[in-house]
Amino acid sequence: MSAQSLLVPGELSPHRSVPGAIRRPEYVGKPAPTPYTGPEVQDSDTIERMRIAGGIAARAMEEAAGHIAPGVTTDELDRVAHEYMCDHGAYPSTLGYRGFPKSLCASVNEVICHGIPDSTVLRDGDIVNLDVTAYIHGVHGDNNATYLCGDVDDESRLLVERTRESLNRAIKAVKPGRQINIIGRVIESYAKRFGYGVVRDFTGHGINSSFHSGLIVPHYDSPHHTTVIQPGMTFTIEPMLTLGTHEYDMWDDGWTVVTKDRKRTAQFEHTLVVTENGAEILTLP
Repeated sequence: MSAQSLLVPGELSPHRSVPGAIRRPEYVGKPAPTPYTGPEVQDSDTIERMRIAGGIAARAMEEAAGHIAPGVTTDELDRVAHEYMCDHGAYPSTLGYRGFPKSLCASVNEVICHGIPDSTVLRDGDIVNLDVTAYIHGVHGDNNATYLCGDVDDESRLLVERTRESLNRAIKAVKPGRQINIIGRVIESYAKRFGYGVVRDFTGHGINSSFHSGLIVPHYDSPHHTTVIQPGMTFTIEPMLTLGTHEYDMWDDGWTVVTKDRKRTAQFEHTLVVTENGAEILTLP
């Protein structure tokens, strides 16, 4: 594994503004979102709007990823994604969600998820996960991917490649009539081949007009998650695999989650809609 020094919190830049004409999610300015009480199966109009939101999120993530290089701050990546979403009429869903202060999550090396963009400077050999969600036309589209910064060691590179493959395999396993725990069963069985940890306490989720609808999509083989997959359901799959333990610590900021053994971790995510034959990815650029 890379011998990079461990991360420490950086300095936050001032709050980024969003043009007043852009519609805000209902939770902005509130301590928590209103609980979702609608269906997990969405109508065709909602799915089409989610396809638009997902496309903007995917392109914003690509724009930010294009700036990943040694010497660049994670705050700069946030600026790029923020401006892209605003320029395309979308609100950055994470901005103000339960008080989160930025427009994407940037999780570097040992950070499992929810890293806050700040003055942290990317180094040659880092891996960085970007998690970008866009809100437009009343719905969300959520995706993330892990990127290489400069010359990355083989162990980390393989972790990233295999985490991406675990997502691909999980998507292929989505079929109407199956229980949702098939997703975690596929991911965990693949990860175990390489001795990777599979993060358990942070999961995929239902998504639609609500950022997190209440539907839970575990990435490990859970006998307790038996929801039957139905056509029209919309949710994310976002496996987080680690080079060591799946256990974690949280920084004092209340957001940044790091592996307990401080070994590296990678994540990939797409928003999906279940079709009659499988699943369609809604977060394509």
